[in-house]
Amino acid sequence: MLHEELIHPSQNHSLEIAPRSKSPQVYMETFGCQMNEYDSELVRSLLKTQGFGFTDQSDQADVILLNTCAIRENAHNRVYGHLGKLKYHKKERGVVIGVLGCMAQNLKKELLESQPFIDVLVGPDGYRQLPSLLTKAMETQTRGLSVDLSEYETYEQILPERVGGVNAWIAVMRGCDNFCTFCVVPYTRGRERSRDPKGILEEAQGLAARGYRQITLLGQNVNSFQFERYDFAQLVTAVADIPGIERVRFMSPHPKDFPPALLDVVAQHPHVASQIHLPLQSGNDRVLDAMGRNYSQGDYRRLVDDIRRRGDIPLTTDIICGFCGESDAEYRDTYQLIEEMSYQAAYIFKYSERKNTIAAKKFPDDVAEATKHERVAELIDLQKNISLQKNQELIGQTVDVLIEGDAKKSSQQWMGHTESNITVVWDKSLQPSHPGEFLPILIEDASASTLFGRPLQSLPLS
Repeated sequence: MLHEELIHPSQNHSLEIAPRSKSPQVYMETFGCQMNEYDSELVRSLLKTQGFGFTDQSDQADVILLNTCAIRENAHNRVYGHLGKLKYHKKERGVVIGVLGCMAQNLKKELLESQPFIDVLVGPDGYRQLPSLLTKAMETQTRGLSVDLSEYETYEQILPERVGGVNAWIAVMRGCDNFCTFCVVPYTRGRERSRDPKGILEEAQGLAARGYRQITLLGQNVNSFQFERYDFAQLVTAVADIPGIERVRFMSPHPKDFPPALLDVVAQHPHVASQIHLPLQSGNDRVLDAMGRNYSQGDYRRLVDDIRRRGDIPLTTDIICGFCGESDAEYRDTYQLIEEMSYQAAYIFKYSERKNTIAAKKFPDDVAEATKHERVAELIDLQKNISLQKNQELIGQTVDVLIEGDAKKSSQQWMGHTESNITVVWDKSLQPSHPGEFLPILIEDASASTLFGRPLQSLPLS
């Protein structure tokens, strides 16, 4: 029978780690958003400094970690499915099982009661405690918990352990103060706190020195970044000015926090991608108010007009179908606004109630599942047609592409993205190239999600 120990982030629980014949091996899977990917890189760094190794084979691991997401129902269900498979490893090999991240924070009681084989449960603010909790679980069979939220934790001075590539994530802030009624983030990641720009720039400079060409700045509401008098527009500019960094992106922003200075940086800086992800969620004012989004359809339109006055800046968005009480007429407002906005791409989801959110406590989840699915399917078809038309307009044009690696469907092809974040694929045999290089690609064909072309010549780095 495992014992439980609650570790608070404010406590210093350093353990004497006994000498081992070999490093304990960790297998880790990550679910959900880019912030979770970044957090997994932090976890790798923290564990490696304490003598843990990593393996990509779960059957060779001493520790199996799932870094979880609580935002979308699909990610939630996938985690539960994986936990069911891990019972075998626990029973046959005595592997230590750990659940990290948002589900660990938001569903800690449910997980501990329904999944008794979990040894370690750590929320997003408790990763500094993870090495000692895992060590104790392996040595004394003690269950370890670190699930308190922190007002201060930003993991400053911890360099993430990255696994290579040409794009690197940098979390510039943690938490969220918006409290959108459908969203669990404030309850799983706490309140907003921004990192010191000095640490962010040092991290970005180190990445440039290692050959990373693109940096994506992350935050749950990234454009509300504020450290003393340093705002987000200044931060984006400073990162983009670092020699060797050719593209800077950021996500996810909130429509209520787009000052003109930030729009000017996106439109004018040569190393800031001229593309904005601008979550809409709904095109109806009543639904937006019930969601707690703090803007109206008119506010959103005016912001888009302000963006487009500055030039050709493609937009992408997020949409939720079937939020509490959404009528057919209210849904049609969203449909019509998507047509009007002509997004490059849209990420469309059905509403799924999340435990502990305001909506779960205040509103009935009363739109039928079949209706939600119908609306999602209709919007996906609408957006596919818009995306296809916009991509086909690029046939015959030349776009600058950052090579990222092999195409998903063939190792004989390269894959990269345009400045506006459209996927481009071409045959490797057409020109010797390597990841991290920029190529001008003549577009010859297009689908709704991908451009196909051939390279013209290498682009010199600026």
